[in-house]
Amino acid sequence: MKATLDQRGRPLRELRISVTDRCNFRCTYCMPKEVFGRDFAFTPASELLTFEEITRLGRVFAERGVRKLRITGGEPLLRKDLERLVEMLANIDGIADLALTTNGAALAGKAQTLRDAGLTRITVSLDALDDEVFSAINDVGFPVARVLEGIDAAVRAGLSPVKVNMVVKRNVNDHCVPAMAEHFRGRPVILRFIEYMDVGSTNRWRFRDVVAAAEIHRMIDARWPLQALPATHSAEVANRYRYRDGAGEVGLIASVTKPFCGACARARLSADGKLYTCLFATNGQDLRAMLRSDATEHELAAQIGAIWSARTDRYSETRAAEDRTPSKVEMSYIGG
Repeated sequence: MKATLDQRGRPLRELRISVTDRCNFRCTYCMPKEVFGRDFAFTPASELLTFEEITRLGRVFAERGVRKLRITGGEPLLRKDLERLVEMLANIDGIADLALTTNGAALAGKAQTLRDAGLTRITVSLDALDDEVFSAINDVGFPVARVLEGIDAAVRAGLSPVKVNMVVKRNVNDHCVPAMAEHFRGRPVILRFIEYMDVGSTNRWRFRDVVAAAEIHRMIDARWPLQALPATHSAEVANRYRYRDGAGEVGLIASVTKPFCGACARARLSADGKLYTCLFATNGQDLRAMLRSDATEHELAAQIGAIWSARTDRYSETRAAEDRTPSKVEMSYIGG
């Protein structure tokens, strides 16, 4: 099928699939405890897409030109029997890359099972190596060592190069950047530094808390000189660099200071079946209702095509011009 293009000529190539809006962390930049407390109403199990429904949509998206799927959350490893979904998605014709993003809390015991089921790659979120800093960020006292065990298990399982994402926030963990770089140098791991973003409406984002990717580059380059690498594909979100001494690769994701909306080829599916065409979207389009009213594959494909064809999103490019902060869907609901 001919590629589905949006209003800016961007093809639909990637789909992020949230399997749950629940998480066992309460990271302050994503699910602050004062909002996502004990009384918070998460999506009931009956409203979550089943693995069969997700796989059916995955096939339709593949027919529409999607080549990469990524399983997200919330924390996706909280979803029971997730390896069964991995196996189902891995068998979809046309899907060349099947990845998963996790906080790593349960990864040590699941990495090999996920790899055996057909997972291609994995990304682990880790915002500091210092336990005090990391505990303050995840806000549940979870230790760094257990996340590192999960990363090591993923490497042993053959999911390498594992990617590790660090969200950098000024006066919170920016001083941890050199230690993170030093720890992962020389390992089969690609460390990526992400500018703190205004995802959702509950993380109290302020521009002055952003540590620009250029500043992070200077921190690392001053100690371990870097050399720019070419993008691996047109929709690459990270600026890639190699250590000149051959000790590996790092990435810088500058969504705030150098937006990459112009090449964004990514859609997001919430755990309850709503399709979002931007991380910073306000509303999604309900696909679950169509699934559960026995819509045909042709009807689903037509609806997905219509949604993407109407897409004009470029929030990161217009952020500075906004005269008010729009209400945005939470990252924990649609995945990062």
